[in-house]
Amino acid sequence: MVGTKIDGKIIAQSVKDRVKGAVEQLKSQGITPCLATVLVGDNPASASYVKFKHRDCEEVGITTKDKRLPQTTTQKEIDELIDNLNADPKVHGILIQLPLPKQLDEFATITRILPIKDVDGLTPHNSGLLAMQKAALVACTPSGVMEMLDFHGIGVEGKTVIIINRSNLVGKPLYHLMLARNATVITCHSRTKNIKEMCQIGDIIVSAVGNRERFELTPDMIKEGAVVIDVATSQVDGKLVGDTDYDKIIQKASFASPVPGGVGPMTRAMLLKNTITACSLASQIGR
Repeated sequence: MVGTKIDGKIIAQSVKDRVKGAVEQLKSQGITPCLATVLVGDNPASASYVKFKHRDCEEVGITTKDKRLPQTTTQKEIDELIDNLNADPKVHGILIQLPLPKQLDEFATITRILPIKDVDGLTPHNSGLLAMQKAALVACTPSGVMEMLDFHGIGVEGKTVIIINRSNLVGKPLYHLMLARNATVITCHSRTKNIKEMCQIGDIIVSAVGNRERFELTPDMIKEGAVVIDVATSQVDGKLVGDTDYDKIIQKASFASPVPGGVGPMTRAMLLKNTITACSLASQIGR
């Protein structure tokens, strides 16, 4: 039996609809949510991502500030910009588009953002709160994965979850989100031995390698009826692909997400949700 497609576009729209309602409610109270994006350099992919994020914000009624810095920007210059955005009461969320040029310290840059404005959920403060199950702002891609599971009523309690990624952006926060829901979580990565055997015990597999030349999650690596969430993106022969061949994996999985049209739209939708959360938190403390 062919499994069910986890359509990120449909689920993202449901999130956007909720966000739009929240925006209208905040505006009725005289509060206009605002997201500031910071783009350093002229990377075409990064510029495209920022464009989409601004378009999403416009769609739901969130205002934006588009801050662009040259490729040669120094650490002092980006620090000053972040400080100004931190101090601006009209800015509720700050997003640093990654990756940054090599001369900039990514950790120091992200850490400089006020935790209450950290809509990417990447500051040490918010990461620590997540580990303690107290975070209000969580990394967008992992929270998007959880939203996808919730939309389809896929519970994780008691399930064995395999996460093929250990990054601060995906693997680590997703580990804590799954653990908080009483899943048994196994993190796999480039040094994991017998990864095929590890995947075969997974009830839910989240794959986020993003290098099809080095890794592909194939049907023989999953058990019948597993749930497969493909977070990865890479280019093969000019085509955007994930870690799986969706048409093949869906023949064995009970649920699976495609690339494109799966986790990507969810990541952007959860950014909108985090911006509203940050705005609400700021209004509660009078910032």
